[in-house]
Amino acid sequence: MKAQELRKMSVEELYKKADELKMELMKLRFQAKLQGLDNPMIVRNTRKDIARVLTVIREKELKGEA
Repeated sequence: MKAQELRKMSVEELYKKADELKMELMKLRFQAKLQGLDNPMIVRNTRKDIARVLTVIREKELKGEA
């Protein structure tokens, strides 16, 4: 997920996306503990996507778009 794509979204959509990614991360962690993952980099990429979304939310808040 690119930051440019995220900047086009509204703040409400970004919060929704962050919640979805957090749920996905939780599921991936459970799966990793129980049966293992085919590609463990998915967890890392999901964490980075969450950080990216939260960064864009903060940028929008500072600009006063929220």
